[in-house]
Amino acid sequence: MLSLRLLRGASPAALGRWVLAALASCGTGLLLLAALGWALAHPGGASHTVVRLGWCVVPAIVSVQLAVAVGRAQSTGWPRAGLTAVGLGRNGLVLLAAATVTLVCACGSVLALLVFLQLRGDVTGVPYHGVGPGLLAAGHSLPLAGAVTLLALVPLAAGAASAARLRTEQRPDGRRTDGQRPDRGRARPGGPDAGAIEPDEQVPAGLPWGVALIAVGLALEATAPDRHTFPLPSGLGAMAPAAVGGWVLTAAGLVLAGPGLVHACGRLLAAYRPGGLRLLAGRGLQHEARRLGRPLGLLSATVAALVAGYGLHQDSGRSLGPVTTCAVLLICMCVLASAALAARESHAARASARAALRELAAPAAVLRASAAVRAGVLAVAFLVPALLVAALSPTP
Repeated sequence: MLSLRLLRGASPAALGRWVLAALASCGTGLLLLAALGWALAHPGGASHTVVRLGWCVVPAIVSVQLAVAVGRAQSTGWPRAGLTAVGLGRNGLVLLAAATVTLVCACGSVLALLVFLQLRGDVTGVPYHGVGPGLLAAGHSLPLAGAVTLLALVPLAAGAASAARLRTEQRPDGRRTDGQRPDRGRARPGGPDAGAIEPDEQVPAGLPWGVALIAVGLALEATAPDRHTFPLPSGLGAMAPAAVGGWVLTAAGLVLAGPGLVHACGRLLAAYRPGGLRLLAGRGLQHEARRLGRPLGLLSATVAALVAGYGLHQDSGRSLGPVTTCAVLLICMCVLASAALAARESHAARASARAALRELAAPAAVLRASAAVRAGVLAVAFLVPALLVAALSPTP
């Protein structure tokens, strides 16, 4: 009930973000139900059913990631003093945020079930014929237990991930759990390393591990056997299971290396006697590395997959089916929304710095130029690895 009250009292922008999370859960639910319908229409194709469910893992992961990002962004704007006054401590706030995320995703899953029943003709009696045969299983009864189990995956996973994320960030003992280590180098004023970070700042330690994962993933793709037994969506061919594992490792490496790459870009900008503009942009990137790195790394992995998929689509000459198109649009929407939320959070976190610069009579053009420099550097830093991964990945 408290989650409903918080949702009802949210601002229009906050409600829009919650609606986006619900739509992502709805889209993932439709993909899972389509796999269930295909299994009902093809009782003897158990292996193909498992493959279809396997391809639903990627939309489910990005939907959960978006729901966690929305829940984390909204929980920071709640009236903490009032919630604490009614007896909600640190654990209570975490559970409340997790319950709100679960409720929103559950609404999306219910909407997915209603849409699927409408397409099957269970509501109007007339099935929709615009989808490929065998996806809706209009002539078969829908197992309620299987449908509920599939639809409950995203809400439960989003609630658990949201609770784990918020609980990790709100540890009262002061220990860091983000895998960072302090940098022991100190900048000397006016020296050649002016603009380097101070020892009390934290440097993300995931860059070398991310590069190692990318290298292992690409090597695994290149050395995968020629037995292509894992079919791709829409009849685009087949890949070896080892190549699919290589893609997973490569994507994980890009996400893991994201914070370190953002921090490295900021450090390069602020190195070698920087001017005011470079120093401002570089220090901003260093401070926002952890917040921006992983969403941008996920965006880079998505761009790499899209470029490789587009080349494969052009070579095969086959058109994408409705399920594949829906999955691609859903993944792009979730990844872009997560990156936009991270950028908004970063912009809000720099409000005090912008106010201080305005008090010092800094021109507004300097702030705009600093933002443009940061955006350009990040675009180049994450677009180049995406294109390299797409070019080095072998096609089936």
